[in-house]
Amino acid sequence: MSYFRKKLERRTFSQDRYYILIKRQKEGTATFSELTELDEIVNRVPDIRDLVIRENFGEEDGEADNQTNDPVNQNPTSAASIQRPNVWTRIKNWLSRNFTTEISAEDNKDLAAFF
Repeated sequence: MSYFRKKLERRTFSQDRYYILIKRQKEGTATFSELTELDEIVNRVPDIRDLVIRENFGEEDGEADNQTNDPVNQNPTSAASIQRPNVWTRIKNWLSRNFTTEISAEDNKDLAAFF
């Protein structure tokens, strides 16, 4: 009969309080002081902060494990193989972005009437 029991999970007070406050926040019943406490816990406890970052960026534990075990990710690209555009290319791109405009037919007529 003991094999039907749930496995015990060890949590710190901060982790337990985090789960309670998140539940209240999702239900919409959290007060301002509880939200402030939640923010403080997330900023103070590194494990919870990592959990929140993973949840917010959509990374799941299974996906993270698959990525690290994937042979493609075993040899990350070196910084030397990634090339940044040189100064002249960046200046040219900036000028073309800022000074290239499209002139419509109406604008063309207005310009012709002006000259």
